[in-house]
Amino acid sequence: MSMLYESILAFSIAFFAAWAFYWIWGTRPSGNARLGFQLYLFAVLGLYFVTSWRHGGRTLPMQTWKLRMIRENGQPVGLGRAIWRYALAWPSLLLCVGLLWALVDRDRQFLHDRLAGTRIVLNDAAANQLDT
Repeated sequence: MSMLYESILAFSIAFFAAWAFYWIWGTRPSGNARLGFQLYLFAVLGLYFVTSWRHGGRTLPMQTWKLRMIRENGQPVGLGRAIWRYALAWPSLLLCVGLLWALVDRDRQFLHDRLAGTRIVLNDAAANQLDT
């Protein structure tokens, strides 16, 4: 359910970012401008996710579902690791490899979490790991 909520929120962020882009350009981009538009949306969404993960380890949907992202050792996620996870999440989720991986993973972690050295835990579990 958190992923569904996250996708609705990400769509909203992308929608308003696209609206601002179109308002500035005055038309739909084509050619190189279209690539620039796609990179712009990638960066805007990246800014949202990376900032959220760096400050508190969670996005708004993760807060709602009491989830938190931490490093494998229980420490908060750093900037480099958050960027790496964001970059890995795109192909992992778009190709459904990350979702299928979670079905067979011993800890039910996504492939991009395994590769980035992060994990999603319940908020209480994250607090307990940080206390020890």
